Amino acid sequence: MEETPILSRNYHYNMTKNNQIINKIKGRSKKYSSNVAKITEFTKNEVVSIQKAVEVLYTLEHPSFKNGSSVELHVKLNINPTKSDQFVRGNLVLPHGTGKKLIIAAFVTDGNIELAKKAGATIVGSDELIEEIKSSGKINFDIAIAEQEMMKKLPSIARLLGTAGVMPNPKTGTVGDNIEEMITLIKKGKVDFKNDKSGNIHILCGKINNDFTIEKIVENVTAAFESVEKSKPEAVKKKFVVSAHLACSMSPSVKIA
Repeated sequence: MEETPILSRNYHYNMTKNNQIINKIKGRSKKYSSNVAKITEFTKNEVVSIQKAVEVLYTLEHPSFKNGSSVELHVKLNINPTKSDQFVRGNLVLPHGTGKKLIIAAFVTDGNIELAKKAGATIVGSDELIEEIKSSGKINFDIAIAEQEMMKKLPSIARLLGTAGVMPNPKTGTVGDNIEEMITLIKKGKVDFKNDKSGNIHILCGKINNDFTIEKIVENVTAAFESVEKSKPEAVKKKFVVSAHLACSMSPSVKIA
């Protein structure tokens, strides 16, 4: 029996993989188009209340999934992001948390290691933790807090922390000697936000699953939106919020402002 040439086998394999990818994309596109139609039917392309927007999103996603889609608030601001006096930054504790279990790192002095562990930090250490990160070059946590005394020791890994977006910062309430309070707030659902290069803000407000009712998501989104509105810089004299949308991870958005 004549053996199929390797190049021919590879060709057929690649064609099969390509067709699988194309079919998957078509499937997603079909679902996305269907979701757009559902949103249009509910909203009539008009601005709707946060309550109605969340209800619409729940019709697109099945809440029985253990790790459901994230619900995200996207706010377009009327700012010039290139001007430092118009930079927007803030934080808040969501009433019902984000639904995401965070890995918290705590850079503390030796005497506070046990305190940080009891408060709920996952990764805790002093000089040895800094050296470990420095030698491995890896960041395996979602957020970090630092005792004031430890900040002068972080420059050696500042680039790694900064690139990963986990550099402790007094402005975000992740630097201080109130170690227990900082960790507790994070575990309760403290989220930080700041505008991106386009002047937009994005905040995770929960997940569509059995742990979150519609009411809980509504309360989280309301708190997040109000916090953004209150963060208006003094240099901005015109209308601050241009628009606001709610969306799930892979869904079309619903306009709420």
